[in-house]
Amino acid sequence: MSVTPFRPAPLTDREVVSPDTCTHLTGHEHVASLTSALGDLTAQVDTLNRWGQLLADVLCSSARGRLLAAGNGGSAAQAQHLTAELVGRYRADRPPFSAICLTAETSSLTAIANDYPADELFARQVEAHGRAGDVLVLLSTSGRSPNAVAAARRAKECGITVLAMTGPAPNPLAAVADDTVAIDSPWTATVQECHLVALHLLCAAFDAAVLTEPSRIPTSNHVEVVR
Repeated sequence: MSVTPFRPAPLTDREVVSPDTCTHLTGHEHVASLTSALGDLTAQVDTLNRWGQLLADVLCSSARGRLLAAGNGGSAAQAQHLTAELVGRYRADRPPFSAICLTAETSSLTAIANDYPADELFARQVEAHGRAGDVLVLLSTSGRSPNAVAAARRAKECGITVLAMTGPAPNPLAAVADDTVAIDSPWTATVQECHLVALHLLCAAFDAAVLTEPSRIPTSNHVEVVR
């Protein structure tokens, strides 16, 4: 007689394990943590839609503004993901837009790290590349990364709008930013996973805002996708 192996029932979003009682999440606990945090993100979809419209207004303006983005570790990869979606495309075909990931240029990163305090890693690049009216997106799972906070402050001094994606608020980055999407989870992995969803929602909102007003989109030198 075969015996069906025991599988514990999935945890509900009310049973998310705390880091105080566990060093890391696995299996159902991880999924439960993500499910709970996605509910929190759902309440902030309108904010991301507003960000998409803001980016469209800046990048499609006569000044042809740009997006800057930065983060550390996994957040660095997500910042690069965001800029790639704008220079390339998210889903629908459209012209490319100016977006620079401040974590991707290794010569600048190593030169700054070698010659200046660590907090200057992104701030100096913001000052170099940013112009008044541009937008800076900063990702920090804790909201406490010193180089991200320093970049936000430098951006504000330069007249650049700062949008932050963080973990639980309040935190230092959210306090400096013009607007924040904060994920209320104690787990770094869960926050990062929600940030990825948030980035896709932002890209979708940007595309929707851009493609509803084709007269604002430059068409010169644009090559359409061949399927």
